[in-house]
Amino acid sequence: MEEDTDFRIRFSSLCFITDHVGFHGTIKSSPSDFVVIEIDERGQLVNKATDELIYKMSKGLPEPNNFAKKTKLGLQNLVFEEGSNQKVSILVRCSDDDQNHQSGSEKEDAIHDGTSKGEEERVYALGSLLDEKTNELLDQFACDIKEKWNSESELTGPSPEFSLGRILDKNRRAILHSAIRQKFPFLITVGKNSEIVVKPNLEYKELCHLVSEEEASDFFKYLDAKKENSKFTFKPDTNKDHRKAVHHFVNKKFGNLVETKSFPEANYNAGNPNTVITVRFREKAHKHRKRSVESQERKVIYTAFTLQKENLEMFEAIGFLAVILGVIPSDFSYAGLKDKKAITYQAMVVRKVTPERLKDIEKEIKKKRMNVFNIRSVDDSLRLGQLKGNHFDIVIRNLKNQVNDSANLRERILEAIENVKHKGFVNYYGPQRFGIGRKVHTDQIGLALLKSEMVKAVKLFLTPEDLDDPVNRAKKYFLQTEDAKGTLSLMPEFKVRERALLESLHRFSMTEEGCIQAWFSFPHSMRIFYIHAYSSKIWNEAVSYRLATYGSRVVEGDLVCLDEDGDDEQFPNNKVVLPVLGYNVQYPKNKVGLWYQEVLSRDGLQTCRFKVPTLKLNVPGCYRKILKQPHNLSYQLIEEHDIDVKAEGSHIDEATLSLLISFDLDASCYATVCLREIMKHDF
Repeated sequence: MEEDTDFRIRFSSLCFITDHVGFHGTIKSSPSDFVVIEIDERGQLVNKATDELIYKMSKGLPEPNNFAKKTKLGLQNLVFEEGSNQKVSILVRCSDDDQNHQSGSEKEDAIHDGTSKGEEERVYALGSLLDEKTNELLDQFACDIKEKWNSESELTGPSPEFSLGRILDKNRRAILHSAIRQKFPFLITVGKNSEIVVKPNLEYKELCHLVSEEEASDFFKYLDAKKENSKFTFKPDTNKDHRKAVHHFVNKKFGNLVETKSFPEANYNAGNPNTVITVRFREKAHKHRKRSVESQERKVIYTAFTLQKENLEMFEAIGFLAVILGVIPSDFSYAGLKDKKAITYQAMVVRKVTPERLKDIEKEIKKKRMNVFNIRSVDDSLRLGQLKGNHFDIVIRNLKNQVNDSANLRERILEAIENVKHKGFVNYYGPQRFGIGRKVHTDQIGLALLKSEMVKAVKLFLTPEDLDDPVNRAKKYFLQTEDAKGTLSLMPEFKVRERALLESLHRFSMTEEGCIQAWFSFPHSMRIFYIHAYSSKIWNEAVSYRLATYGSRVVEGDLVCLDEDGDDEQFPNNKVVLPVLGYNVQYPKNKVGLWYQEVLSRDGLQTCRFKVPTLKLNVPGCYRKILKQPHNLSYQLIEEHDIDVKAEGSHIDEATLSLLISFDLDASCYATVCLREIMKHDF
């Protein structure tokens, strides 16, 4: 294969942020030397086994203080005080999820469904659903709300919230919803994309102005339980106007669920004409609503699982699974892409496949170096970026000093690791995002798609490497003849993506319109992947220009990201962000912003709106921090002894050092980029 000179030039020009010497070594000597385990939104490693019946909630929830809710981006100009008045744009929250969010409104659905009779005993067992710390934080949140209400001060500003994170299993989620509302009737739980958020129940407080707190608590517990043919009775009341106010409140707030009537109190006498208000569920209202919800849920089957793969591209793995299961690649959803030359574990969800069907293929896929486990039913698909990060266990072999460096190797390694541990690394997109070692890089295909050059994009995708194997012979034949049918007969069965594209080209022809239809043979996530690759390439170039021009310090015109709970006393350097291209981003108001405009003009995108309507692709863009740090970093140096037999009866025992290093990275960060900063070595 010809040397990928474009790749080498591109990545040798990337910057370093630390000043240590570094060292040489070999990564990915084998897939087992590079293990990647996805960390889900709850902070759990996805390779850990789950209990399909109970799915222990104590391990399924994040610490609420660490759970970052995604909000829309807001920009405002503030003064950055550091010797002079410099204006920087502050992002209330920066989206660091690799553009992998989806646009469009997200419906917030208040949860009113109770649990089945068989679950009644479990409803009250919050202690078994939440871990001890989360229970304590929830109790404290509840106490704070009560204290506010009981004091003279009122709740002001936005309603306080307490997030329990995402709970994918709908049955566990329903139990938790009801358990919280039964224990704390003055709170409500709402669901949004499977996340459970706890808020004050303002209707409870309003009812407490009319009846006792005990009655209000019992009433909301009654509403939540939704027991058929049950009734709730308020305490006897002689005041007609007061009863009228209670009737009005209940019917106004819950009239679609219940009805109220007044009855004389049992065993009353003329001298004690008390009247009670009785509340009943409207006939069939609950049954009808429950049936409609259940019917809606039955429309689509979602099965979640953990995919383990070895030395296999993710899209190739999905294509193989799709063929076996009789679905299409777009029926699979995932939170992020994973390395090929590695052993990787990631969460996935497949539509229209039952857990039982997925379990049936376990033996069949093992011969393809894949495995599926943690198989369970869920009620929604995954979204790109829906993860906390990744954990890495890496072995770096054949360690040695840099050229002309005579210092102690162990000291060099220790210095390098500690330096990056505390100072971080430049948050470049890794080379695997662009198709390392290939003639055509993924960003080139993305640029062609953005320019609506559909035929060119197809030809780029089917460009062969300089290898004499069936796949590349088929690609070469296609570029010479544009004979899709003939190429199909040559293309191996396991190349699912290539065959899908060729089948569409055979059906629609090699025209501009035919190529548009051919791209629709790929799932949306893959079509947009190529455009994201182009945006990633430009971001890499932008951060190199930014560091060369200004260094890592905050300067006038910068974009600075603040987390929701961040303070604005001083803005550390690792808060600086740069935009990843899209239609909804702002650019720095300094030389970097001008650089972006020049590059877009260079690539013929000066009028690009980052929307490709013909392929149903919209790219809003996002903001990415220029610096990142590894978390939970640990390492160990080991000696490996190689015995070199020089002559009969004699040998030389030579020891070589290897480094075992483990760390966590946030979503969309690359381990190879972190290692590059540590080792000061381009791979």
